Amino acid sequence: MNRFVKMLFVFMACIFWTGSSVWGGFKFGIDDQTGKEKPGASQLKEYDRQDPLIDILISKGVITEEEAKKIQKEVVVLEEQRQHEKYEVAKGIDDKVLRGEIGAWTQLWYQYVEHGKKDGGDLNDFMARRFYLYLKGDITPYLSFFTHLAADRVGQEGLDSPSVGLGSGIAIRDLWITLKLHEALKVQVGRMYVPLTRNYGTTSTKCMLTTDLPILQGGVRGNIFYASKVGRDDSVTIWGNPLDGLLQYRFMVSEGVENDNNPDDNLRFAGRVALNLLEPEKNWFNMGTYLGKKKVLSLGLGCDTQNDLTLNGREDQNNLVWTADVFFDHPLGSGAITAEAAYIDIKNCTQTHNFSELAAGDDAKNWYIQSGYLLPGNIGPGRLQPYVKYEAVDVDNKDDTEFITAGLNYFVKGHNAKVSMDYTYVGQDSDRKDQSIATFQLAVGF
Repeated sequence: MNRFVKMLFVFMACIFWTGSSVWGGFKFGIDDQTGKEKPGASQLKEYDRQDPLIDILISKGVITEEEAKKIQKEVVVLEEQRQHEKYEVAKGIDDKVLRGEIGAWTQLWYQYVEHGKKDGGDLNDFMARRFYLYLKGDITPYLSFFTHLAADRVGQEGLDSPSVGLGSGIAIRDLWITLKLHEALKVQVGRMYVPLTRNYGTTSTKCMLTTDLPILQGGVRGNIFYASKVGRDDSVTIWGNPLDGLLQYRFMVSEGVENDNNPDDNLRFAGRVALNLLEPEKNWFNMGTYLGKKKVLSLGLGCDTQNDLTLNGREDQNNLVWTADVFFDHPLGSGAITAEAAYIDIKNCTQTHNFSELAAGDDAKNWYIQSGYLLPGNIGPGRLQPYVKYEAVDVDNKDDTEFITAGLNYFVKGHNAKVSMDYTYVGQDSDRKDQSIATFQLAVGF
């Protein structure tokens, strides 16, 4: 562990030494000493006849008033050319500048879980739900990288998978290199989100509306219904924002299910397309609520498939998932409203879920709807945002499960400092016991 910490420190120091500013986090870089403001007519001052040399030349009869005006025009043109050359030099330097960013994020939880212990007793659990340290950099205008070092659910009772940073340990959560050929065409290689759902395929877990993800996608204390490395997969992804962001597409070829459950080592194919009818969402990570700072209406479709798998002992099973979702975020008076809904259809599920009857090889339907309202005005230093969510899991030929949630966010400094309280009721049609889960969260980051 000491060796890992030393290597991480050296790597961070190297990045800190080489970079420049991009977005969010702590930005660093090389100062541009030449200036980058593009010249224009507003920057150029005409000769105002206060130059004593010109006045002397006119008084001595060396030049006339008309000749002085001609000199004045020539000076303006020469100055404009000089400023343009200066700008081009600055632009060339900017193309060679390395840009970088470092940031950290943590979400600390206390959670009460009714019947949460193995013996059926109630559970009181403190944990670090997420700790993320991220590094990103632009090496050239066409080549960039991003990485998340992460620990999730550290201290959660009954969970200990240090190799993927769950329960204990630190792992690489995201790690990719992007080749940007055009805003409409980017090639991304590494470990990244699976482009299927909006909520865990595009939304940053730092900026969610609710305290956590939908339970079928790994929220609260649930696990994820699709094959992943904590919501990610090792892959090649092509994505972009054609038509100035009216569309965003993401298409991935990845590993998916591995080892004995994929005897032919077949590849996984996943993709997602979003239509942005108001302001575009062009980033890899979107927000789950924009707090009144953006007007978004996004319609999304996603698909995920992998063939010839062994699921729950049954061979030659083809997994197919498709989803449709809608997201709306808009200022409303002095506040802002956020609403999101999604439907997911699952054929031959690859994972067994711990909070419902869904098992590997099952067919199921899942849907959720959630909404929140950012209240006008401040209460103390921050603002309140109540929210509600309903989620259902309907497994073919098995009993259903529903999740009813209500919560409250208090934003001290936007998503960078917030306090959240969340209550979720788990209702089972099966013989499983119904449960109440209460979560209190402190989240800070930069």
